[in-house]
Amino acid sequence: MKKEETKKPVKAKDMFIDVGTTSKEDTEKYGVFPGTPITSDTEFKSLCNDFLTGKALDDRGGCAVLIEALQRIKNVKATIHAVFTVQEEVGLKGGRTSAFGLDPDVALVSEVTFTGDHPGIEKKDSALEIGKGPVITVSDAEGRGIIVSEPVLKWLQNAAGNIPYQLKVGSGGQTDASIIHLTREGIPTGVISTPSRYIHTPVNVLSMNDLENSVKLIVRAVETVDQFF
Repeated sequence: MKKEETKKPVKAKDMFIDVGTTSKEDTEKYGVFPGTPITSDTEFKSLCNDFLTGKALDDRGGCAVLIEALQRIKNVKATIHAVFTVQEEVGLKGGRTSAFGLDPDVALVSEVTFTGDHPGIEKKDSALEIGKGPVITVSDAEGRGIIVSEPVLKWLQNAAGNIPYQLKVGSGGQTDASIIHLTREGIPTGVISTPSRYIHTPVNVLSMNDLENSVKLIVRAVETVDQFF
């Protein structure tokens, strides 16, 4: 690459994958067809302090939090449905169909969200930081996604208690909450996210302490939901 080219990201249309074959027929012989999924070959590993890195932590992080929370929830008077949705990044599709089918009284999304505490992004683009606790969404996508209702915010902030948390007013990006809260006649919906650096890359970075506090916040929220809804 020329020096000026090293400063520009490679566009998707200019990327290709070489599997060592010589023709379309040869490629299909080895089981590679249009639509065959691929992923970056990145190792999941621990970093300094309590940080860790790996591919697709958005949203493996959200899934891990949900699994751990389900194991800890004990004293709850509500009926709980845990859903691991698909195709959020390409149209919030799993969130839409799941919410329509279950028709819950209230929904809570476990997610990962980007931070502004590393080079390449400014604080005005995200005031969130790793290590400062889980993130409660107030609104995202400049209000084009979800604007969380006051009762839901009070529920989640009350559940936090002494758990450190951050509030998010996002200018970009949406979650399943954006479509869940518009399903049927409308479903009250909140979002609890674990802050992450470099989302949508093979080297996401998370804090184990943030993950732990996200779990605690969801557990407390679920165990107190009957007091608010």
